[in-house]
Amino acid sequence: MNTGKEAVVIEALPGLLFRVRLEENKDSGGTLLAHLAGKMKLHHIRIVPGDRVTVELSPDGTRGRIVRRL
Repeated sequence: MNTGKEAVVIEALPGLLFRVRLEENKDSGGTLLAHLAGKMKLHHIRIVPGDRVTVELSPDGTRGRIVRRL
């Protein structure tokens, strides 16, 4: 996984998946799917639409992992 990028949660999906939009692609409307990192599940950190988060991207850039809530 690459370094983290800031994103905004657009939609909460079933199974702890979230649709997020990267801050750098704000105008293009590009979204990706991200799942919740294990430590965030362990500590019961809630993520709701509208939250700003840090996302680690997969090598192909289509999926990610939410590692921090800002």
